[in-house]
Amino acid sequence: MIDIWMGRLACFFLTGVRRVGDALGKGDGATAPPVRKILFLKLIEQGATVLAYSALERAVAMVGRENVYFCVFEENRPILDILDMVPPENIFPIRHQTFGVFLWDVWHMLAEVRRLRIDATVDMEFFARASAILSFLTGARRRVGLHRFTSEAPYRGDLLTHRVQYNPYLHTAKFYHLLVAALESDPGDVPLVKLDVGTFREFLPVFDPTEWEQQRVRVLLKDELHGREAGPLVLLNPNASDMLPLRKWPAERFVELGRMILARHPEARMAITGAPSERQAAEEVAARIGGDRVASLAGKTTLRELLALYVLADILVTNDSGPGHFASLTPIHGIVMYGPETPALFGAIGGNGEVIHSPLACSPCVNVFNHRFSPCRNNLCMQSISVGEVYVRVAAALAKRAGREGPDAGA
Repeated sequence: MIDIWMGRLACFFLTGVRRVGDALGKGDGATAPPVRKILFLKLIEQGATVLAYSALERAVAMVGRENVYFCVFEENRPILDILDMVPPENIFPIRHQTFGVFLWDVWHMLAEVRRLRIDATVDMEFFARASAILSFLTGARRRVGLHRFTSEAPYRGDLLTHRVQYNPYLHTAKFYHLLVAALESDPGDVPLVKLDVGTFREFLPVFDPTEWEQQRVRVLLKDELHGREAGPLVLLNPNASDMLPLRKWPAERFVELGRMILARHPEARMAITGAPSERQAAEEVAARIGGDRVASLAGKTTLRELLALYVLADILVTNDSGPGHFASLTPIHGIVMYGPETPALFGAIGGNGEVIHSPLACSPCVNVFNHRFSPCRNNLCMQSISVGEVYVRVAAALAKRAGREGPDAGA
């Protein structure tokens, strides 16, 4: 709500400040020298940061790795360390436990950005106002991000020098790539960016855990699964972030799916994953599935250890959330369920994933134009995905992993 109400006022006020600066001949962007240092602003969603990998690579090619910086909420930093495209000392983590702490960290970040003379920002937060405000306050000569132009999109003032028009038909990974390309475009050629997206290639690195990380996960699995070390390993990730609860597949469906997999595949093992905040819910799902072949690992691994778990496991079943993107960095077979959002825009790239998407007329209802606040209170798009449909995908993947001809779909 702060972004909605205070953000509007701040964007309006700062737009006025910019207009005064332009009138005084302090305009920026069009006559700026070549880019030397680039700051990315992507505060939330580690999964979306995975999609930005090719954009980061383009920035590194443009200015060098040592001149690429990133501003992110503190809890979302781990994926940046794993992708390893930005030097650790170039990452500005922002805490936000309280508004005062948030302002303190933002103040220090802005001071450091100005001290470093960072001359370009790339706002990857779509129509969020906070990131546009931060971009303007950095004082960077080039500021790339979304502008609504004539669209009835959320108001965020006119704080950017290189204003990009949002294309709702373009995958997010390509869109992030275009934002970086906009830094080298003529800001007067609105709306940006007039480039052939077919020339852009998006890809991801393959996560390679250390032997120690793999051993740590093997020991954890052995302890939690009562000494069982053999058999295929299926992971269930039942809880998407509370930020978008509409993305959740009902917990009872995960319970039913887990029971079905273990009953029809007596050699299989199972683990429930999740963030520390999801630990209690994950343990409840594991308890309801029952048996000594299932355990909850939620909150018991670091992000690197979670990816090491993906390397060792066979299948991941998850809602549309960060784990679907993390899995694409590993060889695991990911089965990702979409509903309020569409895989056409937010689907994982790379990896061995497949999607299940129920094509209801109202889906997708979560998008950048409504700040991802859907009016929906009954996510039938997720509820319409049956346990049987998901199980068939799981059984087929297990059969393929075992080298069999076809899935054991059961009765």
